[in-house]
Amino acid sequence: MISFKQLPIEAKAAVAAGVVFFSMMLSRSYLAEKLDFRTRRWLLRLQMALFANTLMLMGSLHVWRSTVTTFTRSSAASSFCFMLWKIAVFMFLVLAHSSFFTLLFLVAEEPYFFSLAAYTCLGAYIILIFFLFTLGSVEQAYKFLAGRGTKAGTGNKNRTALKPVLSVLLTVVLTVVGLLNASQPPTVNSVEIPVHKLPSTMNNLKVVLLSDIHLGPTVGKTKLAMIVRMVKALKPDITVIVGDLSDAEAKIIRPAVEPLGELDSPLGTYFVTGNHEYYTSDVSNWFELLKSFNIQPLHNENVKIVSPKSASDWFCLAGVDDIEADVLRYSGHGMDLKKALRGCSSEHAIVLLAHQPIAAKWALQERPDINLILSGHTHGGQIFPLNAGAYLLNPFFVGLYQVGQNTFVYVSPGTMYYGIPMRLGSRAEITEIILRSP
Repeated sequence: MISFKQLPIEAKAAVAAGVVFFSMMLSRSYLAEKLDFRTRRWLLRLQMALFANTLMLMGSLHVWRSTVTTFTRSSAASSFCFMLWKIAVFMFLVLAHSSFFTLLFLVAEEPYFFSLAAYTCLGAYIILIFFLFTLGSVEQAYKFLAGRGTKAGTGNKNRTALKPVLSVLLTVVLTVVGLLNASQPPTVNSVEIPVHKLPSTMNNLKVVLLSDIHLGPTVGKTKLAMIVRMVKALKPDITVIVGDLSDAEAKIIRPAVEPLGELDSPLGTYFVTGNHEYYTSDVSNWFELLKSFNIQPLHNENVKIVSPKSASDWFCLAGVDDIEADVLRYSGHGMDLKKALRGCSSEHAIVLLAHQPIAAKWALQERPDINLILSGHTHGGQIFPLNAGAYLLNPFFVGLYQVGQNTFVYVSPGTMYYGIPMRLGSRAEITEIILRSP
């Protein structure tokens, strides 16, 4: 029987990842209600950072072998430039791995340069792994089809060297493009949505949708202030924030949140939790902080949005907790649609705020009379090649969907980004929704 010491390092990393994942499940199942919030918060984040790093270790070994070890037998291996290259690759991998720990130690009013550099390297790491794998697969397929799998020669050596060189060049180009795209202000996307049973006095009501701002290691007060200025310029009747506002505790990042106090929509500003709010383990403090800025959390509850023109005309605006609260066994929280829609009958229009598209799907299965659901969470994939995974994992990916005759779902691609300050194949968005009366 093979001992742990005899296993290759990739297998050891896989075993370590499995152990950390098991500890995460154990913590969620048996320790969630026994630990205080602060301890649970640190434990959860530390476990997630360790789990991500153990998984990444397997990819990092492949990166090192492809971009460094491959060239150690070449004539350039003893040169000073090659030494610099090895140092650069090593530092790149160290920064990529350290990105997950910045959430524990480097969160402030504005992002630290180290955090921005670390998360940029993480984004480049994901792109590089993709190209190394893809080009490697193409190379193996070529060898198989050409019947050259057992032959060796100069041509094979050149092709072996071409794969990492091409992968690195493509990664550098896409990283620069992604950084430039993410550095631009969010685009304002105006969408008209017919809402069944919306009173005629509320025709053309304007709702501004924000989602996935992710205040934390790479998004700070300056970017949030820019978002608030853009929202105010649109003059919405209602502003809604559908989760993942922050990745840090309310006390730590409070100065960065202050621009939200400038939101002044006449019919109110409303908030529902996303999965990242529960990762902070600080939801109660976030609710209190948002209330101090006149932002009303909808904690499995609803409000009547009354027409400014007629007190007898209204629709029901409801919000549910994110489904991650159920997974984490977060005390007092979890998606409860019945509670959220209590008092909302099909005689009036119903608009629901639910962070994850899968929650939107579940809500419609239980209450098909909901007229409009506003979600986020997917980020439109945020960066290539994650777009494909986000598309496959969510019943609604991004944009407007019609479900049945009288129901629509709109999924925001996110107003900022999570961690990695890049956008590839997606664009940050502030959504201006115009509600149309039938």
